[in-house]
Amino acid sequence: MIIVMKNTAGQAALDAVEARVQAEGLETRVLPGEHKTVIAVIGTRPPELLQQLERMPHVEATIPISEPFKLAARTDSRERSVIQVGDVEIGNGAVTVMAGPCTVESPEQMAATAEHVAAAGAQLLRGGAYKPRSSPYSFQGMGVRGLELLAEAREATGLPVITEVLDPRQVEVVAEHADVMQIGTRNAQNYPLLREVGGCGRPALLKRGMGNTIDEWLMCAEYIMAAGNPDVMLCERGIRTFETSSRFTLDLNAIPLLRRRTHLPIVVDPSQGTGHWYMVQSMALASVAAGADGIIVFWEVFRDMLHNPLTDEWNTTFLTAWEKMHEAGLLEGVPVAEASH
Repeated sequence: MIIVMKNTAGQAALDAVEARVQAEGLETRVLPGEHKTVIAVIGTRPPELLQQLERMPHVEATIPISEPFKLAARTDSRERSVIQVGDVEIGNGAVTVMAGPCTVESPEQMAATAEHVAAAGAQLLRGGAYKPRSSPYSFQGMGVRGLELLAEAREATGLPVITEVLDPRQVEVVAEHADVMQIGTRNAQNYPLLREVGGCGRPALLKRGMGNTIDEWLMCAEYIMAAGNPDVMLCERGIRTFETSSRFTLDLNAIPLLRRRTHLPIVVDPSQGTGHWYMVQSMALASVAAGADGIIVFWEVFRDMLHNPLTDEWNTTFLTAWEKMHEAGLLEGVPVAEASH
C-alpha cells in the first residue's frame, strides 16, 4: 500500500501517519516527490487500516499495490523518480550520458579519458576499480588505487563518478570515493550486497542479471530500497540467449515494460549488451527512442587497435562512434519518450 499526502502536508502530518501505520507493526518508507510526498507501507495490513488512514488530516489517498515490489512499483499517483547525483538529475526527462573506461588501468589513461569524456558532454564518469572476471587469472582491477584515480578524475573534471562494488566488505571504501554505486550483472541477486548498498547513503545503479526476468530484477531493486535507499536506477545491459553473434541480447523490450511498472529511472548499457563497438551508436539511439532515461557506455582515448585497454577491447566505444552519437544529438538533452498506456 502507498499513502499519497496532500500538498499541504507538513512534517507533523507525515509523522502522525507513520506513527499510525507503525502501531500496526508495519514498516514505512517516506518517498518525497517534486509535488507530493508518498509513504510506502511494507507488511500485511489489517483491512480497516485503509479507511482509517484516508480519514486522517492531509492524506489525499491510500492505494493498495498488488505488485510484490512495493517500493519500486509505479502507480498513477506516484511521480517518476528523479535522482540527484551532484548537479546532475537522472530521470528528469532528458537523457543522461555516463561514459568512461571499462577498467581503470593507469593515472595517464584515467586522466586522458576523463578529459575527453567531459569535453564530449557526458554528465557522469564511469570506470571499474574492481572487476569481476570469469577467469581468476585475468586482470581484476586496481582496487583502492583505482578508486583514488577516479576521485582524482572527478576533482579535475567535476564529473560525478560511478563504479562497481563487488562485495559487502567493499561498500564502505567504494562509497567514500564514488558518487554512484554500481551493482553488476553477476551480483544482481547478491542479497547481502544489495542490503549493504541500501544502507550506504549513495545512489545505486542496478544492472540486470544476465538471466533475470523483469520481476526478479525489480525484486532485487526492492532489496536496496527496503534497506533504506530510495535512489535506485535500473540498467538494462543485455541478457543471455541462444544468439552468439553478439555478446548478449540487449532487451529493449524491457524499457517500455519498466516504464509501466516502476517509477525508477532506466539506463541502458549498449556496450556490454552487444559486445561490439560498432553497434553501440545504433543501440544507444534505439534505447533513447524506447524511453531510456540514460545510457552508460565504454569510452577510451585509444584510437587504434594497437593500444587497446586490458579488458573488453572489442566493445569499447571509439572516437568515431562517439562523434556520431554527438552529431545525432544524443548528448544534447534528447527528450525521453513517454510510456504508452
